[in-house]
Amino acid sequence: MPCRAPLLSLLLLLFLLFLLLGSLRASGAESSPHLPAPKDVMVYSYNFRSSLRWSPVKVDGGLVLYTVHFKTGAFNQWDEMNCTRITQTECSFPWSLKERRWTVVLRVRAELGQVTSDWVETDPFVAERNTTIGPPKVNSVTESSDSLLISVTPPFGAEAGDFLQYHVSYWENTTSTTKKAIKTSSTLFKIKSLKEWTLYCFEIQVELMTHSDLHLFGLQSIPECYRTKISEATRAGYIILIFVLVLLFVNLVAVGLFLLWRHHKTIKYWSRPPLEIPSHFEEYLKDPSMPVLEVLDNYAEDDPHDSLSVVFCGEGSQACGSSLDGQAHSHSISSDSEVT
Repeated sequence: MPCRAPLLSLLLLLFLLFLLLGSLRASGAESSPHLPAPKDVMVYSYNFRSSLRWSPVKVDGGLVLYTVHFKTGAFNQWDEMNCTRITQTECSFPWSLKERRWTVVLRVRAELGQVTSDWVETDPFVAERNTTIGPPKVNSVTESSDSLLISVTPPFGAEAGDFLQYHVSYWENTTSTTKKAIKTSSTLFKIKSLKEWTLYCFEIQVELMTHSDLHLFGLQSIPECYRTKISEATRAGYIILIFVLVLLFVNLVAVGLFLLWRHHKTIKYWSRPPLEIPSHFEEYLKDPSMPVLEVLDNYAEDDPHDSLSVVFCGEGSQACGSSLDGQAHSHSISSDSEVT
């Protein structure tokens, strides 16, 4: 009996040492201080399309792979997510997690060969509360003189129990942007009581109301601007106004031409330049002692010139013919004497 006690103690010590080595191996397989864990782990969800994203782990000497697990609030057990040992830094939710009201927790770790990093868990995620709803798509806008008819498509497919409401803000595109708002649940609605031939802008925001009385507001759409048309009455008024202005212009031109024709003599008289005495005559009149006339007389004698007489005669007048012959004969004689 005394020999068996030390033997039993030795066996017990070996068993405890074996358990300790096993636990150390398990912890070494689970995590390694030499491989960093992924950072910036977050769930990205837009219009109920969700995925897990994280920053890449950078190490030297190999390709880092990633594994993602999930569990729900109803079943507290980790399960694979079709993202085991992947190279991407994003993992989309499977169809089994498309239920909007489920509470989901995810975790991801990095792997390099047999070395793994610590798991990094996310906060509980519920798509019905945490997703980001985008703006609706504007399909068409039909302008009239006093309204805009707008057709939109919802950003996602509604489920049973969902109620979508559209908050529409609109304003005149002027320096004073006073916004007005309407609410509607229809995808085809009209903004009424607008001014004609005016530029209006609008933006739309979706509100999701669920059966659990949750209200989730989406993002505002980018403002779009459209100009209302001119009504037929205003168009007819413009046509009449243009016709009257053209008629008045034609009448004014006609009256102006008539006045020019009626008073053309007066206008011609007043448009003539005033008569002025030549400067040398004006000097002579001011001082008669100046020999201006004598200079002019000497100039006329030094520069002889021929004279031309114009005689009007009736038809068949012999006296007129003989007179012209005599004048021509006397002119030729005087010319010959000058040549001689």
